[in-house]
Amino acid sequence: MDFTWSAEDEAFRTELRGWLEANLPKKERSKDDEVGFMHEDAGAWQRRLKWHQKMHAAGWVGISWPKEYGGRGASLTQQIIYGQEMGRANAPQLVNGLGIMLVGPTIMHWGTEEQKQRYVPKILSADEIWCQGYSEPGAGSDVASLQTRAVDEGDYFIVNGQKVWTSDAHHADWCILLVRTDPDAPKHKGISYVLVDMHSPGVTVRPLVQITGDANFNEVFFEDVKVPKANLIGEKNQGWQVAITTLMFERSGIGGGGGMMGQVTELINLARSIKNKGRSAWDEASVRQKISQFACEAQALKYTSYRQLTRRLRGLPPGPEGSVLKLGSSELNLRISKFAMELLGPYSQMEFHSQFSMGRGKWSYRMLASRALTIAGGTSEIQHNIIGERVLGLPKG
Repeated sequence: MDFTWSAEDEAFRTELRGWLEANLPKKERSKDDEVGFMHEDAGAWQRRLKWHQKMHAAGWVGISWPKEYGGRGASLTQQIIYGQEMGRANAPQLVNGLGIMLVGPTIMHWGTEEQKQRYVPKILSADEIWCQGYSEPGAGSDVASLQTRAVDEGDYFIVNGQKVWTSDAHHADWCILLVRTDPDAPKHKGISYVLVDMHSPGVTVRPLVQITGDANFNEVFFEDVKVPKANLIGEKNQGWQVAITTLMFERSGIGGGGGMMGQVTELINLARSIKNKGRSAWDEASVRQKISQFACEAQALKYTSYRQLTRRLRGLPPGPEGSVLKLGSSELNLRISKFAMELLGPYSQMEFHSQFSMGRGKWSYRMLASRALTIAGGTSEIQHNIIGERVLGLPKG
């Protein structure tokens, strides 16, 4: 592969970097993301929403999305540059992450033209926030075991059931929902993929408090919720194919691999700041060796993400290779957090924002939060199965 950027790509980088320098003063640069994707302190949502709207007004949301749906129409390589520059500037996250990462790409791949025109532009503008209704109390990693029912009632489906671990449901206006429309069909058949207005009568959202103390996961209940059939994506009873497309976008999005070197650099800075008998932890050969291993893995993930880009450049959705990225990045994130706890010793017990903590206690928060990424988007065990069966072609056990 040729890893050099074209003149057009470098011009795009220069333009974006200049805009960020002019519109994101250093004093306003994000502290919300320093501990992980799940953290949301008081006022964080409104700050991120305001930033999202500012970026959208300037044409910096939906970089590689088609112009006819409100995107910038840039190349996928420029999408990568966009992520690099946003990370470099420590810019706040956009508020509609699930809509941009999952919903928009899925609708553009499977939706009708009317559905694309109706939903996609409002995802980019954050006029409508989205969440994902897949997991259920009895159907987590085995999503196809879902029991939420949608009964055909003429122009509507009547939906009853429960979803769980629904990120951002407390902010969401819409939900991509997997429902069972044929209870007598085999497990992976008889499932439909519908769009549900979260403000519909019968929708109840209840927060779930995590070990970090945050509550941006939720459980969602649907009681006789009316969903117009016009909100069906793809064909009735054939929603599993659509659902898999969404999962592929999710896994490649979670495991993009581009940001892991940033965590390695933070770990190096931590090792240099910890002193023992006049020497820093970084002076220990065993510490440098361990962090060097993390750096090698982070670089491998970055270049693996470039390989995944080939499918996208051919106009295809992400493939099962995305599971390699998702598995590798989530497990590396977990091991980096664990090693940071070892380096911190007794200071690892300090809570986030504790008065005497090192680094504002962000590493202890990350440790508590890191397990979630090994579950979200399909557990590590599920990813091992996908890689073995679909990527390597190994026989099923």
